[in-house]
Amino acid sequence: MLERAGDAARPAPPADDEAWVWLAPLDVEAAALDGLVAALSPEERARAARFHFRRDAMRWMVARGTLRAILGAYLDTDPAAIAFTYGPRGKPALAAEGVRTPPQFSVSHAADLAAVAVAAQAPVGVDVEQVRPLHDLEQIAARTFSARECRALRDLPPAQRAAGFFNCWTRKEAYIKGLGEGLSYPLDRFSVSLAPGLPARLEAVDDAPGEVDAWTMAALPVPAGFAGAVVVRRPGARVRCERWESAR
Repeated sequence: MLERAGDAARPAPPADDEAWVWLAPLDVEAAALDGLVAALSPEERARAARFHFRRDAMRWMVARGTLRAILGAYLDTDPAAIAFTYGPRGKPALAAEGVRTPPQFSVSHAADLAAVAVAAQAPVGVDVEQVRPLHDLEQIAARTFSARECRALRDLPPAQRAAGFFNCWTRKEAYIKGLGEGLSYPLDRFSVSLAPGLPARLEAVDDAPGEVDAWTMAALPVPAGFAGAVVVRRPGARVRCERWESAR
C-alpha cells in the first residue's frame, strides 16, 4: 500500500473511512538515528535532554523523529519543517500552513516499539504497552478500571490476566487520546473489552450511549510481549497497519 515518489516510499493519503497505523522499531542503526534526530526541533531536543536515562532519551527521540518522518511522507515535506500545535490537554496537532485539512494523528511508544496512527479527518488515538507482570495488577484495576472491566478481568484465568489488563489499558489510553482529554478524563467512566483473543471494542460510556457507535476500535498486530490499540471517530472505519522502516 505504498506509492513510490522518487527514491522514497510515500504513503498514500488515508481515505475518509480509514486509519493507518505504522509500527516502527526504536532501536535503529546509527545512520538512521542521525537522520531522525536531525529533524527534531530545539524544543524536542531540550525535552530529550531532561530524561534521566540515555536509552529512554534516545528512544523518545527516535519515536518523535519517526513521527516527523511519517507525517513528512504524507505531506510530501521536509520532516524538520513540520510544526505542531497543542490542545489544552496536550494533544498534538499539525500546524500545517497551506493544507486545508491536515491529517490527524496520534503517537505512542513503549520499550523498543513505536506506533503512529494517521486519519484523514477524524480524531484518532493509539497506544502501545509492553506486557509485563504486575504484582498489584488487581489493585491498579480497582482504582482505574470500570466495575464492568474489573469483573471481566477477574473472570479471566490467572495466566491471561496480565494480557487482559494491558489490553484494557491500551484501549482506554487510545480512547482518551482520541478524545484529546489525556488522563484528566475519568478512566472508570467508560468500558472496553479486554479478553485475549476477542475483538477490541468500546462497550459503554457513562451518560453518552451514542459514543459507542461513533468510534471504531481495533487491536494492533504488535510483536509478542506487547499490547496495542487504535481508535478512530468514524463508525465502521477500516484500520490498516504496516511496518515502518527508517531510512538507513
